[in-house]
Amino acid sequence: MKIHQYFVYILTNKANTVLYVGVSSDLHNRILEHKKKIYKGYTAKYACDKLVYFEQFQWIDDAIAREKQLKAGSRQKKIDLIVATNPSWGDLSVDWYD
Repeated sequence: MKIHQYFVYILTNKANTVLYVGVSSDLHNRILEHKKKIYKGYTAKYACDKLVYFEQFQWIDDAIAREKQLKAGSRQKKIDLIVATNPSWGDLSVDWYD
């Protein structure tokens, strides 16, 4: 039986002033795409490429529901979530790439 993995993640920019919530089945590759600005959208425009929070799910429906919940929440709720697990707002993907 194949194990499924889906991730909900929060990115910010260097100054921690912009927050972006996304979902992916391949977190490492998706963060690399953000860092390389492969897609010219919100994250490229606002330089959101620092991974500050993520959650893992087995089912895509659960991940999408959580993404929607986070997007609907206030900025302060997102900040509180980040601070609870990553108080220094460090880039959690810093060791993933050469």
